[in-house]
Amino acid sequence: MCNTTKFIKMLEKRYKEAFERASEERQELILETGIEEFSSKGYEKANINVIAKKCGISIGLMYKYFSTKEDLFITCLQRGMKILDDILDDIMASDDKILVKAEKVIRATCFHSKKNANYIKLYNEIGAIKNKAMVDILATAIEESTSQKYIKSITQALENGDVRSDLDPKLFAFFLDNLLTTLQFSYTCDYYRKRFEIYTGIDVNEMDDEQVVSQLLSFIESAFTYEKKKQR
Repeated sequence: MCNTTKFIKMLEKRYKEAFERASEERQELILETGIEEFSSKGYEKANINVIAKKCGISIGLMYKYFSTKEDLFITCLQRGMKILDDILDDIMASDDKILVKAEKVIRATCFHSKKNANYIKLYNEIGAIKNKAMVDILATAIEESTSQKYIKSITQALENGDVRSDLDPKLFAFFLDNLLTTLQFSYTCDYYRKRFEIYTGIDVNEMDDEQVVSQLLSFIESAFTYEKKKQR
């Protein structure tokens, strides 16, 4: 069983036993093809028949693996999030100072938003799912892990005196993740890419990554270290 399948099982199994029994190569092919289809066409327009054809399998076999298009989408989404979560886990579990971690996360965001653009686009497609209960489940599964990593690191920095004493770790974790999420989308999603261009006057892919890293890190450093002087 591939690592992706193990991770998916920890969240919620949305595939059938036949998919679990399939070779790792076939699992990889189906999920990567699905990610490409969903990220390029969007959830509503993506066609499970097209995915099956590109994989060289019958639609009947595909439905032996997944009951619905939604099930395939969620399984693809979980695959993408597993890869990105592993990257974040390695950084946040280190003994580095909070600003060193922040710099590494920003660099990883720039790099993997380009390398794994389809995964980021897929994440943006969650809003296209009309099943609110399912959206809530996905949001919890995806964001809970990330939020706890940020909160833990910021809390440790607070206890060590590395950040301003008046910050709220939970709110700062939320604000930090919002900055990084917007940066991810700026590399991968048309609307956010255009926003970046409007604000900076340059396409994000033409922007020097070092400038993005240094400017965002300066912004975050100010937020973490600036403490308003009390009025006398």
